[in-house]
Amino acid sequence: MHFFVIKGEEILPEEAQFTFKADASGNLTGQEGWFTVNTEAAKGLKRPTFDLNNPIMKVGGIGNEGQSSVWLIFVLGFLGGLVALVTPCVFPMIPLTVSFFTKSSQDRKSGIFNASMYGFFIFLIYVLFSLPFHIAGKADSAIFNNISTNIWLNLIFFVVFVAFALSFFGLYEITLPSGLASKADSKANKNSLVGIFFMALTLVVVSFSCTGPIMGSLLAGAGSAASGGSGAWMLTAGMAGFGLALALPFALFALFPNWLSSLPKSGGWLTSVKVVLGFVEVALAVKFLSNADLVAHWGILHRETFFLIWIIIFALTTLYLFGFLRGKNTPKPKMGKIRIFFGLLFGAFTLYLIPGITNTKYARLRLMSGFAPPMSYSWYGHHTAEEKGAVEPDVMNDYEKGLALAKEQGKPVLLDFTGWACVNCRNMEENVWTDPEVHSLIKDNYILVSLYTDDRKKLDETEQFLFQSDEGWSKKIVTIGDKYATFQRVNFINQSQPLYVLITPDERLLTLPVAYTPDIQEYANWLKAGLEGWKKRKRNNPVFTAK
Repeated sequence: MHFFVIKGEEILPEEAQFTFKADASGNLTGQEGWFTVNTEAAKGLKRPTFDLNNPIMKVGGIGNEGQSSVWLIFVLGFLGGLVALVTPCVFPMIPLTVSFFTKSSQDRKSGIFNASMYGFFIFLIYVLFSLPFHIAGKADSAIFNNISTNIWLNLIFFVVFVAFALSFFGLYEITLPSGLASKADSKANKNSLVGIFFMALTLVVVSFSCTGPIMGSLLAGAGSAASGGSGAWMLTAGMAGFGLALALPFALFALFPNWLSSLPKSGGWLTSVKVVLGFVEVALAVKFLSNADLVAHWGILHRETFFLIWIIIFALTTLYLFGFLRGKNTPKPKMGKIRIFFGLLFGAFTLYLIPGITNTKYARLRLMSGFAPPMSYSWYGHHTAEEKGAVEPDVMNDYEKGLALAKEQGKPVLLDFTGWACVNCRNMEENVWTDPEVHSLIKDNYILVSLYTDDRKKLDETEQFLFQSDEGWSKKIVTIGDKYATFQRVNFINQSQPLYVLITPDERLLTLPVAYTPDIQEYANWLKAGLEGWKKRKRNNPVFTAK
């Protein structure tokens, strides 16, 4: 709500928080300053008994779990760059640019140097694209988690990816402002490293219509894989891989100009690449819509609906590659070996997806774990633990209730900090928790409490408040996700999902927390160490017995 205050001779607007409440008679009462610091509520989030330096068993810990994700993003970025190389915006530029450098230079050595610097500057420009996210990440360490879980951002990504797909299908062309390309190109005329830099920048700008969707995927991928403050480095790794893949050909073909003759000629196959990428973009758009649906609990994209849409998309892709789906007056394409290979590949993937829409034991598709909605978000309702082979039906989603149940049954607690849009969380639930040994360890020995840090359901107004940390930062606690994300941050100094913590009913750490742990035996050993710690705790405190 805005108020107007007089300051000197000026009347200026000021914004103030204000809430209204109606009593039984319908009378309204107003209250200013809804979000106030609540000391008692803050104590409910910050639990002094959690001591990360002194767990009962010094097992586990969050060490280098994020490194594999960074390298995976780099590899995916490199693969994305290779795909971008064979798009109509980039591929024809390779022989033209290399020939320009080798012919315009005074000698072969300087030609190789200039082409190599051109490639290096392409790499550098893409890495620099990630720099603002490092700055933003310092201001808000949860920015990448917000990218992957924010409903509106996911809807925006959905619309953007559909727009990119339609562009790939040839309905229109997406370009950056022409003035930007003209300015970069005018500076590129200088015969110097500065000129070469602007030549590289010109390529980056004019090829945006093909590279933009792939870079958008990297941004979203970094958001999904972000752990704590590492999201910016993941984006840097992805951009570095992407830029390296684009830059390498210019340096390599300058070193070995004879290779240019082996490049395939530009032609209709480049259009085919764009169309196939268009289908892939539509599939990725559905993934972002699914993220928003899961977080908001709309119930419009259940697991089977997701698979049905993907089956249709990739079936159409297969028909296109084999020439059964084509534009009006478009001749049937020549069926070369590469086209047949990719046609068979997309066809096989389409067949692989079909069991995902069934209510059978084959519905759990390991390759899609973490990408599709969880099995509990289904047309057929919740599967039983026996059908699903997991423990999700027995989960508690309220920390206080889970703690009370642990005290009642005399069991330790497995805290699972998770998220509806968390890819690695689904991987753990569907590929690690389904292992018979892990399933038994959790189900028989622990009270499982899954706390969703991206749940957008609002808390009751009486439970909403402004949390003020000891470090000086503050956060409005409005939703369930706000509550448990802050609970995780202040007690375990971590914002990654998943994060697993083993505690006693009196809130003592049994082990050090662990993050994404795809190694089944390693995760099972960590759970066993927690049980050893629980036995040790009970020996010292015999009050912990099941009632």
